[in-house]
Formats: sequence, C-alpha cells, structure tokens
Amino acid sequence: MTDPDILDSRYSWGRLGITLAIAMIGNVGMWAIIVIMPAVQAEFETARAAASLPYTLTMVGFALGNLLIGRAVDRFGVTSALIASAALITAGYLAAAFSPTIAILSFLQFLIGFGTAASFGPLIADISHWFYRRRGIAVAIAASGNYLSGAFWPLVLSGVMASYGWRAVYGVLAVATITLVVPLALLLRTRLPESATIRADSMSRSNAQEVRFAPRTLAILLGLAGVGCCVAMSMPQVHIVAYSVDLGYGAAAGSQMLSLMLMGGVVSRLASGLIADRIGGLRTLLIGSALQGTALFLYLPFDSIGGLYLVSLIFGLAQGGIVPSYAVIVREYLPAREAGARVGFVMMATIMGMALGGWLSGWIYDATGSYQMAFLNGIGWNALNLAIILYVLFRSGRPRSRQALAA
Repeated sequence: MTDPDILDSRYSWGRLGITLAIAMIGNVGMWAIIVIMPAVQAEFETARAAASLPYTLTMVGFALGNLLIGRAVDRFGVTSALIASAALITAGYLAAAFSPTIAILSFLQFLIGFGTAASFGPLIADISHWFYRRRGIAVAIAASGNYLSGAFWPLVLSGVMASYGWRAVYGVLAVATITLVVPLALLLRTRLPESATIRADSMSRSNAQEVRFAPRTLAILLGLAGVGCCVAMSMPQVHIVAYSVDLGYGAAAGSQMLSLMLMGGVVSRLASGLIADRIGGLRTLLIGSALQGTALFLYLPFDSIGGLYLVSLIFGLAQGGIVPSYAVIVREYLPAREAGARVGFVMMATIMGMALGGWLSGWIYDATGSYQMAFLNGIGWNALNLAIILYVLFRSGRPRSRQALAA
C-alpha cells in the first residue's frame, strides 16, 4: 500500500472505530454537569443562573481546549494530547467530588471541560486526515461520539446519582476515564505519512479559489455562525432536565429526553456526513440550521410529557449534523496542515455559543419565570446563523467532488 492509498483504507476505518470509542468516554465531562445540575442547585441553594455557571465554565474550558489542544495535535500527535487530557479530567473529577462551594465546582468544571476537548475537535481533526472520499461520513461518525456519550452516560449516571448522590457520579467518571481512555489512546500512535496529505491539500487549494474570502476571514465568519447556531442549540440541550423538573416530570424523565434528543442527533450526524460527501459542507450546514430553527419553534406550544419526548427527538434529528459540517467545511477549503488549529478555532466558537446560551437561558428563566422567552432567544440566534451561512454560500462556489478528484 502506497502512502496515498492509506486514505480510506481498512486501517482508516479501524482507527475511526477507536476514535469513536474514545469520544464516547472522553466527552462525558460536558454532559455529566447537565445531569447533576438540579442536585447542585438544591444542595447549594442557588438561583438557576448560578446553578448554570458550572456548565458555562465547563464549556468555556471545552472551547479553549479545542483551540489549544488542536494546535498541540498538529505538532505532537493525538495520543499525547489524549493521555495528558485524561489525567487532567480524572484529577478534575476527583477534586470536584469534594467541592464545598459552587464557585470551586465551577472552576474545576473549567479544567474538566478543557481536558474533555481533546475528545472532540482535535480527535475529529485527526481522523479527517485518514479519509479522502469518505471524509464527510468519517467526520460525522467521530462527532457522533459526543452525542452517543450524551445519550448513554446520563441514563447510567442518573441511577448512580439517585442512589448515591452527585458526588459519587464524579468518582465513577474518574475511574472510567483513566482506565479506558489511556489504553485506547495508545492505539492511535501511528502518524499519517507526509506524502498522504498531498491530494487533500491539492483539493483544498482548488476549493479555496472558489471562496471569495481570505482564510482568516472565512474562519471568522464560520466562528460567528457557530456562536449563533449553538446559542440556539444550547437551550434544549442544557436545560431540558431542569425544564422537566420545573414541569413536575422529574430529573429522570428529563435525562431520558436528553438521551432521546442526542440519539436523534446521532442519526442526523450520520445522515449529514453522507449528504456532505455529495453536496459539500456549506449546503449541509444550511439545511441543518434551517431544520434546527423549525424544531425550536415546536417547543413553544408543547409542554406535556409526551409532547416533550416527541419534540426532543425531532430537535435531535434536526440539528445533529450542524457542528460536524463546520469541520467538513474547514477541510474542504483550508490547508490540511492547519486542520487541528482551524477546526479547533471553529469548534471553540460553537462551544462558546453553547456556553453563552446555557448561561443566557438560565438568566432569562430567572428574569421571566419560564423558558418561553429563552426558546425565542434561541430562535433569534439561529436566524443569525442562517444569515451568515447564506452570505458565505452566495459568495462561494461549490467545492469540487472528492470522488471526482480521486478518479
């Protein structure tokens, strides 16, 4: 097998399987805090906005980690980054389990979020190098690890929390992270041969000529779009458990709604990957954003338990493909050697949107006494995302087909 032939090879698919397993374990740091949020609020007797602060700091750390760890992966490889991050996450979980105040918990969640980032953008950027014709679906599968983590772990952790409390949840996660992530990370030590990126770089340069923006300008526009879509996305994802508790359905039902939402998101991510391989990342992103805005409207009239289960599933099916599309766009239009940094920057922007939206929704709830205005706020931010993507799309040509270029 020659160097270019390693792309889309059997090894590539095996590496993708390992990547997915790591993502399912490593990403739990951003979902666990959502599950324990009602218990944290009750224990520390705080307002909803204050109880949302640990999540917000988690996402701030997650955002910065995507940027900085992404740069480290470009230079040192993904294995070292994953092992160091697993150690940081484990220490964070153990310390958080003994947090005496919500302020200390919030700081520790920042560290947990920073380490968790290694299993998202940097891991997605790494696997994108190993695929060429099937990069869209490969990126989507890797990104699905985040949602599969959110679908699986809340169900497990809600049972632990009900029996032993939220602090025991973090003890379980500390053990799981260090014992599972490190051995899997060692399986990713193989580095891609330099010559294997030549065809991908050639396509990126060709596509870049079709975009009437400088690379930095395009990255900034994608970042702004990412903030808009993820402020909108955060309202159901971050507050669905608390919303369920407020309506009297309980935290367990809310966790099930979150899991259903994220399972729908997995289906959406896989479908979007297949679509992106055919029509490109920009058009796929536009479709996902339009569907997300439509799904957000459905939360306004429905608050019965059956209705919330159904709408949560619809929301997951609508929005799951949005975030992976950004990574596909970056790889379509920007140089492969900058993948970790560029993907990391755009992922950072989407996560900052999640952080802002998570806090903003809690603040709106405290100010109005309900989540109705928070949903409307999300719809407005989604409109901003749509406007930016339409602007970029109208000024851009269609990327050349990877299948055609490989022929």
